[in-house]
Amino acid sequence: MSEDREDIRPVLSVSPEARTTVLEVLANEPESAALALWLEISGEADGAYTYDMYFQALGDAGTGDVVQPDGQLPVVVPSASVDRLQGATLDFVTDASGEGGLVIVNPNSPPAPTLKGLASSPSVDLSDPLAQRVVSVLEEQVNPSIAAHGGRADLVAVEDASVYLRLSGGCQGCGMAKATLSQGIEVILRDAIPELANIVDVTDHADGTNPYYEPAPS
Repeated sequence: MSEDREDIRPVLSVSPEARTTVLEVLANEPESAALALWLEISGEADGAYTYDMYFQALGDAGTGDVVQPDGQLPVVVPSASVDRLQGATLDFVTDASGEGGLVIVNPNSPPAPTLKGLASSPSVDLSDPLAQRVVSVLEEQVNPSIAAHGGRADLVAVEDASVYLRLSGGCQGCGMAKATLSQGIEVILRDAIPELANIVDVTDHADGTNPYYEPAPS
């Protein structure tokens, strides 16, 4: 039981904005005084970790789990996620429209996968002038602006005047990723390359599996 163990050094920090948001949700939970925010790594996608956040009884913490007292918001990091979350920050980010969401900025990333056993992914023809321009805008304007929150956008394919992008990083929830694409990345790309047709997010936000790309029917 958690009361029989000594807590380890803090693993992650929680920004004041994120703490306020979580406490507002926690206040509506039954027996909220006995609950803690549990945060753990649930898997990997696109070269970054995916996460799971939920409320669970503080007393369920076991040996090896890190319990961080944080005023009204105790945080539990299960033992299997401690090393991979060391130094991370739970933050709350607001986009240009005023909508916001929780994000995890994590300095750690999964080990690079070996080539063996990986499914092939579509390669981008960088001899295509449009592809070159898109990659240039992504690297020079888009990625520097979203890197502060652990985000990244990569070009997956170009078909006619349509571009297909893969998003990765620490944003939690497809709603926030959708806002990032439509109100941030898309605006930058269209300003720089007005002749673009569709800008399509091909990231699989539903279950964290590998992103996919299917050419449009001919």
